[in-house]
Amino acid sequence: MIPYGKQNISEQDINAVIDVLKSDYLTQGPVLPKFENAVAKTCGADFGIATNSATSALHIACLALGVGENSLVWTSAISFVASSNCALYCRSKVDFVDIDPDTINITPETLNKKIQFNLKNKLPLPNVVIVVHMAGQSCDMAGIRSLSKKYNFSIIEDASHGIGGQYKGKPVGSCEYSDITIFSFHPVKIITTGEGGIALTNSQNLAEKMTLYRSHGVTRDTSKLTANEGPWYYEQIELGFNYRMTEIQAALGLSQLESLENFVGQRNIISKRYDSLLRSKKIVLPVTCDYAQPSWHLYIIQLSVTQLNRENIFTLMRNKGLGVNVHYRPIYLNPYYQSLGFEKGLCPNAEAYYASCISLPLYHGMSESEQDTVIEVVNEVCA
Repeated sequence: MIPYGKQNISEQDINAVIDVLKSDYLTQGPVLPKFENAVAKTCGADFGIATNSATSALHIACLALGVGENSLVWTSAISFVASSNCALYCRSKVDFVDIDPDTINITPETLNKKIQFNLKNKLPLPNVVIVVHMAGQSCDMAGIRSLSKKYNFSIIEDASHGIGGQYKGKPVGSCEYSDITIFSFHPVKIITTGEGGIALTNSQNLAEKMTLYRSHGVTRDTSKLTANEGPWYYEQIELGFNYRMTEIQAALGLSQLESLENFVGQRNIISKRYDSLLRSKKIVLPVTCDYAQPSWHLYIIQLSVTQLNRENIFTLMRNKGLGVNVHYRPIYLNPYYQSLGFEKGLCPNAEAYYASCISLPLYHGMSESEQDTVIEVVNEVCA
């Protein structure tokens, strides 16, 4: 079975982890800040706060922006459930924005359409919008930022798929058009720490809040203490969480980060071969926007639903050794969200996309012969 994605671990990565295992610190040591600073510098952001998952990073990002029970958070209908669950953890209300059918992303146009609908119907506007860079291609952030200034909402970039990508020639994660950007380091992502994530921001205030929420809400900062009983003294000043990343994870991530450019370059080569060699007129290939250089976490084709049965095609591909997958079912169609009152038909573009999408294998280290096998099978079963 050729998987849709997998990690690529080198001897350098293994040795970096071994070095930490032999050191005095397995957590809360010197490697974590090195990793945080390295990711921030790579992306052109001022601050990095690493966590044990991207979901944790999304949660503390919402908390830092003041999301609570009187808040409303909007996000893309097409994403993993963490993109909206993070708001529910804060007891906020959530709602979903339909995607552009070509880019599979929220665009300024789809976002503005929902804003105008809510204004017309005297419905609330969001406090925070979490945009999702689906498959590693950036949303059009400049246009979304313009809307945020006009309608007074904050922006979180859920760039779980997006490290190593670019928007208008700058790295995704620079936070030029957002308040906070989130990356995931799950094993199928561009680089990995096993499990893990990071929040990037250019705001010292937001960075301090997220750092506090990440570690139990506890501080030793003397400027924030109500008393000081000695050098051992700390206080809990917020209700925080244990969302810390270990030294082991940070060491792996720091080593993997050195290969980021190589990993993304290889993914671009693979995606371009797919573009040129997938021939069926019954499938639609991914669209790359002029303003973006995707990191290509996923390569997603869409089937002509009038000519091809997705379930049959998916099963045929699996039976022929392709570890294809589907990313994603609209979040609000999950039973939990249905129990909150969401109904089918909310986002027509997202539902049409879900009925037709299949993610093909794409990962660093994928051989040309493996890709040729994928291409041959896809061309055959979609003929």
